[in-house]
Amino acid sequence: MAFARGYAATDASKPLEPFTFERRAPNADDIVIDIKYSGICHSDIHQVRNEWGNAKYPMVPGHEIVGIVSAVGSGVTKFKVGDKAGVGCFVNSCTTCATRDVDLEHYMPGLVQTYNDVEADGTTPTYGGYSDSIVVKEGYALSIPDNLDFAATAPLLCAGITLYSPLMHWKAGPGKKVAIVGMGGLGHMGVKIGAALGAEITVLSQSLSKKEDGLKLGATHYYATSDAETFTSLAGSFDLILCTVSAEIDWNAYLGLLKADGALVLLGVPENPVPVHAFALIPGRRSLAGSMIGSIKETQEMLDFCGKHDIVSDIELIRMDQVNEAYERVLKSDVRYRFVIDAATI
Repeated sequence: MAFARGYAATDASKPLEPFTFERRAPNADDIVIDIKYSGICHSDIHQVRNEWGNAKYPMVPGHEIVGIVSAVGSGVTKFKVGDKAGVGCFVNSCTTCATRDVDLEHYMPGLVQTYNDVEADGTTPTYGGYSDSIVVKEGYALSIPDNLDFAATAPLLCAGITLYSPLMHWKAGPGKKVAIVGMGGLGHMGVKIGAALGAEITVLSQSLSKKEDGLKLGATHYYATSDAETFTSLAGSFDLILCTVSAEIDWNAYLGLLKADGALVLLGVPENPVPVHAFALIPGRRSLAGSMIGSIKETQEMLDFCGKHDIVSDIELIRMDQVNEAYERVLKSDVRYRFVIDAATI
């Protein structure tokens, strides 16, 4: 085993602090990555503060990881020392059930999260990207296109795939009208990727404060949801709505914006249940659905797509010791649009 340095949460009510820990010894099919950058996802805050009720402390968050391969096991064929590599939201999954063959491994039992979980041996904790190194099976590491800004690529490992997967599943593209609810770390990636796919993108945000950004990033339209007229004028307009916010908004109102056979897909997770009325769904044969990241195969496809279209996240680079301040700013929506930690500052 080797020692790693990072930042960890030790309690739901305490700030993250410096933490030294052991990484597991690499196996024949593992690679070791010297982490260069790690994105901050809103789910990191939920996990650190035990808002989902499953926190395991000490917790080193971070599942938007990019770095340089520093060692490879004897059985590794996909990577060599010096390659750029990324790690997303999970580091192991079921390898025996048939569903893995149809690209659904991230929905199957046996998924091992990059942090706040235990390895497949059932005892070794997983620690995430707010650190200087990580050991991961080569099959769960991603290749990073050389043309993409390295730091700004990190958020693609969660924010990017979280938007790419439903856009692909619901066949966003030319002739499709897609609304993105929320213009934050997730939402701005939906605008970029959806526009690159050829869909007509509308942003639905609480205010018009980010309208100029939204239009610049690829949206055709931008509306304020604080204006009741928005829900009247846009009724029955969209084939697909992707909801990136975790606030407890009225899903019934957004369902009314769908065309017949349209889908409202939830990506954000409100803390409390949100009531849905049957008649918001039945008259238009509308669907209320959810989506969660993507498989390793689809995540690599997303990275290759972003490489082809020069898509990265808009980021603010911070030092590791600024992480607690960054959490508070995320909660205030005071970032455009994703914080990324420079691991060299650990």
